[in-house]
Amino acid sequence: MAYPSDIDIAQQAHMLPIDEITKRLGIAPDLVDHYGRYKAKIDISAIDESRIETNKLILVTAMSPTPAGEGKTTTTVGLADALNRLGKSVSMALREPSLGPVFGLKGGACGGGYAQVVPMEDINLHFTGDFHAISAANNLLVAMLDNHIYQGNRLGINPKNIVIKRCVDMNDRQLRHLVDGLGSPVDGVSREDSFEMTVASEVMAIFCLATSISDLKEKLGKIIVGYTYDRKPVTAQDLGAVGAMTALLKEAIKPNVVQSLEHTPAFIHGGPFANIAHGCNSVLATKLSRSLTEYTVTEAGFGADLGAEKFLDIVCRITGNQPHCAVIVATVRALKMHGGVSQHDLATENVEAVATGLPNLIKHIENMTQVYQLPTVVALNVFPTDTEAEIEHVVSRCVEYGVRCVRSTVWADGGTGGAELAQEVIRLCETASDIAFPYADNDSLLEKLHKLVTKVYGGCAVDISSRAQRSIANIVKLGLSHLPVCVAKTQYSFSDNPHELGSPRGFTLHVKDVKVNAGSGFIVVYTGDILTMPGLPAEPAAERIDVDDNGKVSGLF
Repeated sequence: MAYPSDIDIAQQAHMLPIDEITKRLGIAPDLVDHYGRYKAKIDISAIDESRIETNKLILVTAMSPTPAGEGKTTTTVGLADALNRLGKSVSMALREPSLGPVFGLKGGACGGGYAQVVPMEDINLHFTGDFHAISAANNLLVAMLDNHIYQGNRLGINPKNIVIKRCVDMNDRQLRHLVDGLGSPVDGVSREDSFEMTVASEVMAIFCLATSISDLKEKLGKIIVGYTYDRKPVTAQDLGAVGAMTALLKEAIKPNVVQSLEHTPAFIHGGPFANIAHGCNSVLATKLSRSLTEYTVTEAGFGADLGAEKFLDIVCRITGNQPHCAVIVATVRALKMHGGVSQHDLATENVEAVATGLPNLIKHIENMTQVYQLPTVVALNVFPTDTEAEIEHVVSRCVEYGVRCVRSTVWADGGTGGAELAQEVIRLCETASDIAFPYADNDSLLEKLHKLVTKVYGGCAVDISSRAQRSIANIVKLGLSHLPVCVAKTQYSFSDNPHELGSPRGFTLHVKDVKVNAGSGFIVVYTGDILTMPGLPAEPAAERIDVDDNGKVSGLF
């Protein structure tokens, strides 16, 4: 059976004018800034802090991803639509897609099938310009840094000890390592430089963690851009860049609102990657959603060892907000791949491979229910090639570990395909209590890493490179070792080796470097071969994208 593509479904959808969506939410018209008929920004004064406590927050995460795709955003959208169909007041808070994967390998990030947010072409491309504003603010700061050095270097900045990078929201491996400032003396001071993706920048992290304009300014001012010759930190505040950076971000900081195919409100704002950053949408979008509805469905990037861990260990610590339950998205296809089946053989029934791959899902279940003590349900995203024997094996094994595994068919059926999942989520939200954390704020940085590796990842040790040891010593000297950690590692494995599928045990996590993000308030730990500037694949998705004479986009997803 042939199914229509995601973009075909989205382009055939009947969207309501965005004013109808905001009116249903009770947002005053003068707080709505229109970006066309179907998307808008909402002034942050619309947030009603007094209503947040009564909202039920649902965190959607997943087992370790595979090239087969798990459908986490699709499940998030479908769950919100299902809650809406059950008569619940609900909205969702999602990340904005990055142009890197849109034009690269992964594609868009608006959900799929009949569980999408629209207008998907706009959301996947420029949307309301937030990422461009973040890139501009970051690059303005770096330009002011280089200009300061060129104009006499009053602060005594060591050009060989600059830690901030320029950024661009595109996969471009050519920009990983370069030398700039070449040419005549008036062309700047020559130094080694590099780019990272906008989604990996500290400005993106700050953007997503800021709670107000004043908080944004305070956090931006703390960004460490480099060090002096006598190894003292230099900040954005020292360079006088904070005001101008905030001016570039003052409109972008307003959360964006769109809708699902079933007209459920969706606040889409911010988009740090979870394998190289903290992987969650903006705090402001989540707060706005929670202050307007009874239920908020949000998602965190990649598997639960990445996005969910960072949501719980970073965002929840910083904001004090906690989810009421977790949804772990799994597929029979992904379990087969973790069980050693190639992507080309996923359509063939193989219960043995499902059983072999199940330890990956089970470890994620244990993390959510035992480490973080969060009520949890598994959403099995069903594909047409899944067999009853395969599905029943997953369902029965989940029961053994104390959680329900609920079939989800939201891709094909929209909100109706998530009714059973929505009912279980409603039940779990009533059983919520305070979550637990795997490490304490006052643990040393090494203790935090060791507890993450042993409790969450399933490893046994941490190997710290000499470079990372020097960085850690500097963080301790700066008095910032109390901050939570953000581990940058592969999304495909609990370990730092993308080829170690399933649930590897007894491994060593190799730390290559450590960087303090003093503005966003966490410490980034770089492991394995993780890159903050990916490259395009051999056949990038960009080659399939086109626009006809009427402006209709094709091949986007």
